[in-house]
Amino acid sequence: MKENNELIKTMRMNYLFDFYQGLLTDKQRNYLELYYLQDYALSEIAETYHVSRQAVYDNIKRTDELLEEYETKLQLFNKFKERQLIIDKIKKLSGDNQDIKQALESLETLE
Repeated sequence: MKENNELIKTMRMNYLFDFYQGLLTDKQRNYLELYYLQDYALSEIAETYHVSRQAVYDNIKRTDELLEEYETKLQLFNKFKERQLIIDKIKKLSGDNQDIKQALESLETLE
């Protein structure tokens, strides 16, 4: 169960990172990218940047909290998930209507 929770958290952080990475410093962005996207261990990141493992851990923890704060205020990820549910529902209802399917594809490319 613990592994599943870690996977869910990693997936969530990847989405939040996608939405809010432009609001992060270069260092925050680099650490999160290595940790969540490239699956580096804290010690590997620490070695890469010549800092302590604790410094990396603290930075990632603070940045995780910052991403969650951005999401609480801006709700970009939540709105994305809601839009995807609506798009999926419309797809099911559209049947063979090619005009609707084409419009939905156009909508999805805007994401």
